[in-house]
Amino acid sequence: MSDVPFGFRPDDDDDENKPTQGAGGSGPTDPLSALFGMMGSGGPQGTPDLGQMLQQIGKMLSWSGGPVNWDLANSAARDVVAAGGDRSVGGSDRREVDDAFRLADTWLDGATSFPATGGAPRAWSRAEWVEGTQRSWRALVEPVAARVADAMGKSLPPEMAQAAGPLVGMLQQVGVSMWGAQVGQSIGKLASEVCGSSDIGVPLADGHPALLPANVRAFGEGLGVESRDVFLYLALREAAYVRLYSHAPWLRSHITSLIEEYSRHVSVDTEAIESKLRDIDPSNPEALQAALEGGLFDLPTTPAQKAALERLELALALVEGWVDDVVTQATADRLPSAGALRETVRRQRAAGGPAEQTFATLVGLQLRPRRLREAAAFWAAVRDHGDVTGRDAFWAHPDLMPSADDLSDPAAFLARDQFVDVSELVDALASSDTDAGADAGDSHTGGSSDEAGAAERATDREAEADEKTSDDETGADDPPTGDDDTR
Repeated sequence: MSDVPFGFRPDDDDDENKPTQGAGGSGPTDPLSALFGMMGSGGPQGTPDLGQMLQQIGKMLSWSGGPVNWDLANSAARDVVAAGGDRSVGGSDRREVDDAFRLADTWLDGATSFPATGGAPRAWSRAEWVEGTQRSWRALVEPVAARVADAMGKSLPPEMAQAAGPLVGMLQQVGVSMWGAQVGQSIGKLASEVCGSSDIGVPLADGHPALLPANVRAFGEGLGVESRDVFLYLALREAAYVRLYSHAPWLRSHITSLIEEYSRHVSVDTEAIESKLRDIDPSNPEALQAALEGGLFDLPTTPAQKAALERLELALALVEGWVDDVVTQATADRLPSAGALRETVRRQRAAGGPAEQTFATLVGLQLRPRRLREAAAFWAAVRDHGDVTGRDAFWAHPDLMPSADDLSDPAAFLARDQFVDVSELVDALASSDTDAGADAGDSHTGGSSDEAGAAERATDREAEADEKTSDDETGADDPPTGDDDTR
């Protein structure tokens, strides 16, 4: 897969680290081959079918649903899945998935304070995973796609845009279709690798845990671990993700906002594009394809984008570290193979697992959660310092989350916050909101005794104000601060 969608890539990438074309045997990985390949080759001796090509072109140019042609993306993803082989989920597979999640929920109840969400587990084929996760992909992909499309549109000089006329709109539609083809191919490839709906670090199944039985079995091949244990361990991870995102409702929007923040700073160097286009023979489609693969549109990584990337890496590392600690506690003294399965998951991520591929290929972020082990150790230290309730309470608000420096030194974080009971702080914040609402109601409905008391307090404040000078105004503000601290 390309580093970022349809020929875009950060200009500080090393060419030697780029994946080779066609790696993995999943067919063409560049958007032009994907786009034209989808137009069909149903004619004699494999020649393109003209009618099918015209039909596909009509669909491309008629799309009006946003910066990514999701009809094309879904079709491309299904084509990749079909080419790689897929089979429907049978009754025995569904029973095995249901049994794994039923036991996983029981074990997780003692490892986290977050209760089960009640969402029915799903047993999906690869094609069903593509269909069931499509809506969630929109929130992850469209911010960058929209920003790149906008940047490309603004990059044309006004006189060129005016001269091009309707051609500009047609080119934009082609760009939308190229996004759809590239995104679809990437999702289709992921469908053959993921074991559930949360492998990328964000649940994609709307509150329902899910497993792909065929991929779970492929994950466990060669490990010397019983299939039942593999299903159970991956069900524990999947259910833990779903519980966390359900009980930390700010988390999904936080990750999405970081992607949007990254995309806001996408820029297009038109001079560099013009320079490269001069060397391309317009009568040679292979030359344009080679230019796209080589990074015709380089995206410089700005300081603001690097900062957004660092925060995104931290957020995903904290999520994965929490899941790792919860599952480790849930399987302690219960699942002897948990250690081997845990290490397999870590090795997969270190080599570039679904999460790394997703945020590098689909969204354009070179994600490598290097702090995974530190995050897991951090959450374990917090739990050892208190209990699972104290550990989980930090997910009540993003401002309570540790920083990157805290992951490196959990002891300092715990020493700094040892006098703060986070669970009580959350209750206090909720109580404060309730009191504020009650006070607002009293101001409208208070009786005579309340009015008399308010008048007396107002008189006292006026008397105090007469005795204070302007130099004492700061001192006059102290009582409300003290009240807030007490509350």
